[in-house]
Amino acid sequence: MNSAELALYLEAGFIDYDVKTDERFLPKILTNNQEQKIKVLENLLYELENCNEFFFSVAFVTNSGIACLIDTLKELENKHIKGKILASQYQNFTEPRALRRLLEFPNLELKIITSDYNFHAKGYLFHSIAKENKEDNYTMIIGSSNLTQSALTVNREWNVQLSSMKNGALIKQMQEELNHAWDDATPVTDAWIDAYESIYREARSQRAKGYTKIKKLYKINPNKMQTAALNNIARLRAEGKNKALLISATGTGKTYLSAFDVRAFNPKRCLFIVHRGLIARKSRESFAQIIDEHITTGLFTSGRKDVEADYIFATVQTLNKEENLKLFKPDTFDYIVVDEVHHAGASTYQRVLSYFKPKFLLGMTATPERTDGYDIFKDFDYNIAYEIRLHQALEENMLVPFHYHGVSEIVVDGQLLDDKSDFNLLTCEERVKNILQYADFYGCDQGRVKGLVFCSRREEAQRLTEAFKQHGRRAAYLSGDTSEEERKGLIACLETDDEDKALDYLFSVDVLNEGVDIPSVNQIIMLRPTQSAIVFVQQLGRGLRKSAGKHYLEVIDFIGNYENNYLLPVALYGDKSGNKEKLRRIMHNNFLPGASTVYFTDVVKTRIFASLNKNNFLELRQLKEAYQLVKFKLGHAPMMMDFLALGDKDPYLFVQKKKSYFAFRQYADAYESTMSVLHIKLLEFVSLEIANGRRLEEIALLQCLLENGKVDIYAFMKHMQQAYNITTSVATMRSVVDVLSMQFFKDADIKKYGNMSLVNEAGNIISLSDKLAELLQNAEFKAYLQDALAYAEKRFLADFNAEKFYHGFKLYSSYTRKDACRILNWQKDESSTVYGYRIKYSTCPMFVTYNKSDDISDSTKYEDRFVSPYMFNWMTRSRVDITSPEVDAIKQKSTVKLLFVKKSDDEGSEFYFMGEVTVKPEQCIGTTITGKNGEKLSIVQVFYDMKQSVEPKIYNYFEGK
Repeated sequence: MNSAELALYLEAGFIDYDVKTDERFLPKILTNNQEQKIKVLENLLYELENCNEFFFSVAFVTNSGIACLIDTLKELENKHIKGKILASQYQNFTEPRALRRLLEFPNLELKIITSDYNFHAKGYLFHSIAKENKEDNYTMIIGSSNLTQSALTVNREWNVQLSSMKNGALIKQMQEELNHAWDDATPVTDAWIDAYESIYREARSQRAKGYTKIKKLYKINPNKMQTAALNNIARLRAEGKNKALLISATGTGKTYLSAFDVRAFNPKRCLFIVHRGLIARKSRESFAQIIDEHITTGLFTSGRKDVEADYIFATVQTLNKEENLKLFKPDTFDYIVVDEVHHAGASTYQRVLSYFKPKFLLGMTATPERTDGYDIFKDFDYNIAYEIRLHQALEENMLVPFHYHGVSEIVVDGQLLDDKSDFNLLTCEERVKNILQYADFYGCDQGRVKGLVFCSRREEAQRLTEAFKQHGRRAAYLSGDTSEEERKGLIACLETDDEDKALDYLFSVDVLNEGVDIPSVNQIIMLRPTQSAIVFVQQLGRGLRKSAGKHYLEVIDFIGNYENNYLLPVALYGDKSGNKEKLRRIMHNNFLPGASTVYFTDVVKTRIFASLNKNNFLELRQLKEAYQLVKFKLGHAPMMMDFLALGDKDPYLFVQKKKSYFAFRQYADAYESTMSVLHIKLLEFVSLEIANGRRLEEIALLQCLLENGKVDIYAFMKHMQQAYNITTSVATMRSVVDVLSMQFFKDADIKKYGNMSLVNEAGNIISLSDKLAELLQNAEFKAYLQDALAYAEKRFLADFNAEKFYHGFKLYSSYTRKDACRILNWQKDESSTVYGYRIKYSTCPMFVTYNKSDDISDSTKYEDRFVSPYMFNWMTRSRVDITSPEVDAIKQKSTVKLLFVKKSDDEGSEFYFMGEVTVKPEQCIGTTITGKNGEKLSIVQVFYDMKQSVEPKIYNYFEGK
């Protein structure tokens, strides 16, 4: 940043926001906004990652706040970046644990204001040195955010961020204030913290007493999402339905919700079915807090059979036995609740469910998805009461937030651990020490660690349990063979605060995936490859229940060279679409609702992207399972739009696999079609060439023609402006007609798609072709065509923003060379001759592979790199010199130059649209490149100015940060 650039930022920030400049340095308000998916934390982390030193001054520092920054603080330690942190003793709210953690970093200086008990300042100052010009730059953030988890992620906070050069008056004033406060402050030492700890405990105790007084007035009532679910169940009953299925994430209060509904239904007798005795007891306790105190409750388990109780909590293993079922009449229970109902396909559950005839049946599960083909939804007549998924629950503060750390497995004997690693490598001392090092570093919130460790093999879990014991950790192993009583005892030892009985860790393979309630768990360690996103979420859910004094869950995932690493973003961010572009974008944005955070080391991030690039989301078995799940939910065969409403997968995967959604459905259901070969070819054409959602005009025009038969060109252009805020040119309309008449395509494609125009053009009127109008008499064909177009429209509009739409391209969306030819209104598909770039019709799309393959020729290893978020260094093809006509065309302002970039060839044939670029003649420099035989070849190096500064997260992705 230089003075001229700073002047531009100030002009944009304080005079005219339309002035184009680098968004990183614009004055801005920082706040937490879940709808816009922004947090104060992300700005703080970005500045930390790009600074050369920093200075924080805050009133409060909590351990949860440090947990949000801990990975970045470690990176700064490794880079020897120094920082000062000034806290306050105001109200004795700053936590001793947080101060101790900060003291562990040798690159940090830590002081605390003790003399001024009204010190309440919150300010963050970052100093960086620009790589390109070595200028000193400063960024300051001043506002309301303390160094706490809530302030950085979810609270309604207002902060102002400003950038300055070193002699700016505001920066000088802030430095003076910070230095003055620093000089008056007390250095924080272990001895000081020891003395402060008793003061802090007393203050916390007083606050807790005040909270207890308020809590006594508190009555358990349904939360917002439970209320919505209860209203839906009531509506279903009012419609005469006697069954309902509730899909609710682990820890979101399914049991309480069922108790509220039972109370509303007021049955004379109620049966609650679970699969473990421990859960039966917990459920009974939860119901007791909701139902009328005169109602009697009892257990029906292996050790106890309370047959006469009003409300019975039973294990399915005990209840399903014939002699036990006969203790009850089929109509004994008016209301039956089945917990973890995704097991309902098992014979034990089927025996029970087929025997009883309740007035109302409620099934509850966090994971209705099954891989055995069983239709759970059918058991409940396809009545879905409500869906509360993990991310919704986090956003609604129904669960504790989690801080996930994806760290690298170690290399043992020169071998990085992978899916097939030798057992001895998994349990070696070197790995054990590495695990414990991270476990101690991340720790937990307050008190001792109460951890669960998930392993991939029983033997591994047993051996690691012993290894942890040898290192002084109190650990135990839990397996499917562990008795109910022993299991109960081990869980009690994990939860207890009695030091004589306490356990620090419970090791398990799959036993603790579901149906276990251990609210006080505050650390989870994953020591196995993620084979299933469902199982990952189940295991994560073991630690997400709220508990007194628990502010967050620490999750440490050791990630090796695993084939299924791509499942981590699927599980963490909740996106099961199978759309690689969408998953990459989610990884870039790295947003989780609520106060939860995700951190991957650079090495791990690289492995995840590599796994994502390599993975085939078009595996037929998985696609068919996804299709069946939506079919089960609906009770009939779904269309593409049904997937957008009810499914996880992007239905375009079915198109990619079978050329049209119709073809996939015919494969999955093997049904008789009424369509001809030409019908099927046209569906393939629309599905593959139009419904990919890359341009809206073809989609909207076909929709208008299906409804009206014909349309005036200028009336349609007006419609595009009014309906979508898209300005459509006459040239674009000419191109649209070329596409829909198939004139744009190569001869081989025209033949493949049936060589039939979909439209006619006469003057200003576009109409359906006679042949298409005839084909539309087939209702089946028309239904699939309308469905494909409706999906395509939704796909285009899903991330459409008119302010980030340039020359027909959505900023940071991905496009093939063929897409670019079409959207730039070229008369023909010339994608096979575009290569790195092509100048045609005063347009020049440039396609850059950022990380070149090692096996390409030296003469094509162009130095294409971002110099900064607002400048790109690009090279022409070799044997081009400064006097070449194409260089002259590039220099012309009238030539529209568009930059498309992909990180590597592993990402496939699509490139991210990075925006329009401009160039001054002096930014084109003649130079040379070495040919394959060592000869010097002429080439022109061009320094393009980005019209739209590259967003930081996208920029960091290409730069490998």
